[in-house]
Amino acid sequence: MTMTQLQSVLNAIDTINEADINTTLVDGISHPKELLYGQRMSTFLEKYWPDANENLQIAVRAQHVKRWHLQRADFPVGKQGYLTWRKELGVFHASTAKSVMLAHAYSEEDAETTAAIIRKEQLKSNNDSQTLEDVACLVFLQHYFDAFAAKHKEEKIIRIVQLTWRKMSTQGQEVALTLTLAPHLAQLVAKALA
Repeated sequence: MTMTQLQSVLNAIDTINEADINTTLVDGISHPKELLYGQRMSTFLEKYWPDANENLQIAVRAQHVKRWHLQRADFPVGKQGYLTWRKELGVFHASTAKSVMLAHAYSEEDAETTAAIIRKEQLKSNNDSQTLEDVACLVFLQHYFDAFAAKHKEEKIIRIVQLTWRKMSTQGQEVALTLTLAPHLAQLVAKALA
């Protein structure tokens, strides 16, 4: 059996992310941070949006491809510096994903469509961009919310949950309500949505 073009691209993205020196510990095992993140993103997409097209599947896996390349510390402190960093990350991830796709014989059109999804263009009107946002929010709630909540005051956590909720589609919100969260996290979500 030959590997599909899609699987070749996903594997190439994973190979890039295996080089991440930042790690995430899961059940006592250390994983390259962005490799694990990309795989978690794909798992959520496959579970809740099983009919996703190839461009979206690649965008979801590549959303944080080689994220460590642009460090937050290299940008000015404060909100404006943070927003500039996030925007540049989106452009970098999109460009990297596009290059990988072109190297695996995807068309310029498909590669640019995927890049636009990663840049989250036309967020509320482009279903694929919105689905990427939904998946990112769900992965955050399921896998990263606890660590985030441990570092911040309740007021900030509630505000972030409210902002996250507003970014999601109705379908994304419905899925979020089915997630099994630790009781203290579920309580924070309930407060944010009250």
